[in-house]
Amino acid sequence: MEAIAKARFVKVPPRKARAVADLVRGKSVNQALAILLTVPKNASKILGRILDSAVANANVQAEGAHLDIDDLKIIELTVDGGPTTMRWRPRARGRATKIRHRTSHISLKLADGAEPGEE
Repeated sequence: MEAIAKARFVKVPPRKARAVADLVRGKSVNQALAILLTVPKNASKILGRILDSAVANANVQAEGAHLDIDDLKIIELTVDGGPTTMRWRPRARGRATKIRHRTSHISLKLADGAEPGEE
């Protein structure tokens, strides 16, 4: 069984979110939550919420069947770039420079150890 959770237009730059995503990719849910609680980054809070959402989606998809959360693993975690909003900052001698506020699209896929035919 697979469960998917997505977060779009997250106000975290993709480069910073990928650094945290690389730490938890391929881990079990319990290991990933333990790692995300100890990493002092803003992206770790956001990834923790997405992971909780994916676990909740897995519970809904189980439809009363026995689902062991300890067996769930992160099989796919992608961080893509979203739209960038531009702001202008005044500089010396009447000039201005761009400030780029980057956003991310994050998707996470969980799967248990069962083969697709065993469900």
